Amino acid sequence: MAKLPPADRREFLDLGRHRMHPADTTLIRQGDPAGDVYLLIDALVKVTATVENGAQTLLAIRLSGDLVGEMAVLDNTARFATVTTCRRSLISHIPGPVFLAHLDARPATALTLNRMFSSRLRYANQRRLDIGGYPVAVRLGRVLLELAERHGTRTGERASVGVTLTQAEYAALIGAAPDSVNRAMRQLAGLGYLDSRSRPVKITKYTELATFSDIST
Repeated sequence: MAKLPPADRREFLDLGRHRMHPADTTLIRQGDPAGDVYLLIDALVKVTATVENGAQTLLAIRLSGDLVGEMAVLDNTARFATVTTCRRSLISHIPGPVFLAHLDARPATALTLNRMFSSRLRYANQRRLDIGGYPVAVRLGRVLLELAERHGTRTGERASVGVTLTQAEYAALIGAAPDSVNRAMRQLAGLGYLDSRSRPVKITKYTELATFSDIST
């Protein structure tokens, strides 16, 4: 939303019905037909998908200012993933036809969405590269740093990752077994990079964790 011009932002905010949802509300269920598009006003949600063998994968975390549910509306297909609120959340429900008509009438908004899709594709490709190229502890470090950058706050060498995830969710996010994530979390905490007991996890040596995780700061 911050990337839209102010006038376009106000129009977009007025497209839908604003509703408050408690934590653990399923906004979108994988396999359902397309319907509303959801603009996160003051919200935190997780995007998950289940594959044919029953395994569930955490695909992404989305927060205030993000949009979810737009892909099925744009290409008129079934929902690809399930979207669930992680905390009490204020969300705008935009009917699919209203969303499409607005994009036709507002090229600046459509261009901003295209840039968002490009950013998400780069993120997904980076996750696949990380899974193939790094051990579990490094993949975990890279994801923690990225979460802190996108959703947390940093003061000097200390940073909060901003969202509370279970070890199973971290495992799904980096393509590893929960036991492997548990060992990696203990390893990073033992090196002094993390306070893994806090909720959400806190990074205590940001620069050193970035070096360990092969990230330039």
